[in-house]
Amino acid sequence: MRYAISDIHGEYELFVRLMDKIAFSSSDELFVCGDVTDKGEDGIRLLQLIFSMPNAHCILGNHEHAFLKYYWALMRSSPEDFSEVLSRLRGYFPPPDGDLLDWDTVDRTENLPLYIEEEDFICVHAGLPTDDSCRIVPPQSVKPEFLVNDRTFKEPHVLPRDGKCVFFGHTPARYVCGEDRIIPYVRKGMSGERIADYCKVHLDTGVYLSGVLGCFCIDTCRPIYVKKY
Repeated sequence: MRYAISDIHGEYELFVRLMDKIAFSSSDELFVCGDVTDKGEDGIRLLQLIFSMPNAHCILGNHEHAFLKYYWALMRSSPEDFSEVLSRLRGYFPPPDGDLLDWDTVDRTENLPLYIEEEDFICVHAGLPTDDSCRIVPPQSVKPEFLVNDRTFKEPHVLPRDGKCVFFGHTPARYVCGEDRIIPYVRKGMSGERIADYCKVHLDTGVYLSGVLGCFCIDTCRPIYVKKY
C-alpha cells in the first residue's frame, strides 16, 4: 500500500503508533509532504527515523526550508569552523533532540526535493498555483517559496481541473473545515474509489494543536488516524 502524510512536527511516538496501526512494512511506501520538524519535541529523532526508512520519500516543508536558510547563512559567515556551525545548528532545536543532529542529517535535509511527482499524484508542501483555466501549474515551473509557504491552495474553492491529485499540508485543516481531519476533495461526478477521482487531499491534521495525526492510503482512498490524548 502507498500512504501520504504531512506536518508530523516532531511527534515521534505518535508517528510510530500510526505506522504500527497501518502495519507499515517493506512492501509499502510512505510519502511525507514536509514539516517533520519543529513544534514537537522530537523533530530530529523523527527525521532520522524517516531517513532510515528506504521506502519513505520526504520533501521539504517550510520548517525544514527555514532551517536550511539558517544553515546557509551560518556557512556564509563562518565557512571554515564546521564544529561551531554544527553546534549552532544543534541549538536551533530544543535539547536533547537538537543534540542528535549530525552532518549526515543536515546533508540529507539539504538534498530533500521540493516536490514528488508520481504517475497518479503529486506531493507538495503548501500547494500549487492554478492557471486561468483552473489547471495546476507544473511544480517544476513554480518558485520554491510558493511550494513551501503559499496558503492559497488550501481554500475549498480552489479545485483544480484535470491533472493529477495533489497531496499537501502546511495549514491545519481546522482552519478550513473546523475539524482535525484529512480533507479529500472528490472531483465532480466521481465516486472517490480511486486516487484519480480526487483533485487534492489536504493532509495537515494540526497534530501540535489537536494531538491527532493521520495519513491517507492512496490505494484505498481512506484516512487512518491515531490520537495522543
